Amino acid sequence: MAKKINVTSEADISTFYNPSDFNNRLGLLELMKAGAVPDLELMNNIGLFLDRRILSRFLFVNELYQKMMHLHGNIFEFGVRYGQNLSLFTSLRGIYEPYNYNRRIVGFDTWEGFPAVHSNDKEKWKKGDFGVPEGYEKFLTNVLLQHEKMAPIDHIQKFTLVKGDATKTIKEYLANHQETIISLAYFDFDIYKPTHDCLEAILPYLSKGAVIGFDEINTPEWPGETKAFREVLGTNNFSVVHSTYRANAGYIIYE
Repeated sequence: MAKKINVTSEADISTFYNPSDFNNRLGLLELMKAGAVPDLELMNNIGLFLDRRILSRFLFVNELYQKMMHLHGNIFEFGVRYGQNLSLFTSLRGIYEPYNYNRRIVGFDTWEGFPAVHSNDKEKWKKGDFGVPEGYEKFLTNVLLQHEKMAPIDHIQKFTLVKGDATKTIKEYLANHQETIISLAYFDFDIYKPTHDCLEAILPYLSKGAVIGFDEINTPEWPGETKAFREVLGTNNFSVVHSTYRANAGYIIYE
């Protein structure tokens, strides 16, 4: 029997700033499922159902990609969940640099929700929050492979999914891939410990000028992410660039 996913935490996120947003988004979902747009036309018209918040994420990810595109190196995402950002990074590579098979995309996640929650995080979050269906990483692999088929050099797989507690798997991955240079690291763990440990682990592998993006920087509901950044890099050592597209997101240029 498939594991049942608790979506309570997701609903909490959706109602942080505007309680009606959650119901309005469900309204868009119902309209999409109504079938007024034929299946063969749906992909070409998917923008019809994208709300402002989803589109803002797309624009932010595009901003990060453009900032690091001149650098050699790989894209690491910490906190993949359903894999939307990995899909976006894959598509953007296909748009901006379709023949750059050396630009590999690596995603780290448990795919089982938070492995633990630290005292530096909000008490409302708990182990297992933001999990996904069992075996989801296999489905995500197929999605990303399908995207790669629509770009040149599709016979080379240019992404890697690393399952497990990233505080451990990041060290194992880097030890086994000494060739690694990181041009973009995107942190969407939300919580303190994995953000802290993975930030610390990747420092020797960052290219000068690399982009480090944070999905919840300076955010009261997710204090652990900013605390980890302060402890490892120091908020007074870098200009934290605020994206015009997303209120809680920001990034630094690692100089």
